[in-house]
Amino acid sequence: MHETRQFKPFQDLALACALLTRLPVPVNADFAATRGAKAAWAYPLAGALVAALAGGIGWVAIALGMPTTVAAGLVIAGQVVMTGAMHEDGLADAADGLWGGWDRARRLEIMKDSRIGSYGVLALILSLGLRWSALASLGPALLPFLVAAALLSRSAMVWLMWALPNAREGGLSRSVGRPGDATVAAAMLIGLAGSLALVGAGTLALLVASAVAALACAAIARARIGGQTGDILGATQQIAEICCLILAAALVN
Repeated sequence: MHETRQFKPFQDLALACALLTRLPVPVNADFAATRGAKAAWAYPLAGALVAALAGGIGWVAIALGMPTTVAAGLVIAGQVVMTGAMHEDGLADAADGLWGGWDRARRLEIMKDSRIGSYGVLALILSLGLRWSALASLGPALLPFLVAAALLSRSAMVWLMWALPNAREGGLSRSVGRPGDATVAAAMLIGLAGSLALVGAGTLALLVASAVAALACAAIARARIGGQTGDILGATQQIAEICCLILAAALVN
């Protein structure tokens, strides 16, 4: 009953934006401290907002006659600025830790280190390159597919928060907590419904892509560190989005 009275969708969305983006949204500190992972249902909406703004930049660039390669670069730049490269940072740290350490403790230690290693650099190069290529291939269709990919990849992130335990005692993921069944179901429903509204039948391919990415990330994280961290969640979002965009490019072309 207490949870129902506390449910405030606009405050949850603001909390999701404050956590996952650098957008200037007001958040009540007491609400944020008590709400935590219960607001995770809004993560796909926060991702969709960023994607819509960044995709709008790309759409305007194409409308002005700029090459699609330039438009794609502007889209990615917009995403990076609006998220503070949060998910990219998670991808780089996860790549360094999961593949650079010989045991669980060392992997977690590397992931906590702010310095970037070879695996992290390569992961970022591949992430940016694949996203840029896919967005450039989408051309004028980039906006709906980008927002759909954002919705589904954030839904995958929420699912992973629910599916795996925290791998360490501290950190951002631990402080936020793990979402309940209703929260993760709501996030997945929002991702699916939003994608259907944006790209119709193309949703099936994108859904499969994001699901395979999430399952693969979950299996690797469980095997190598016994659970998830904020870096693992960021890496999952990035990998799911990349897979969605690649499939979208294949559908359009």
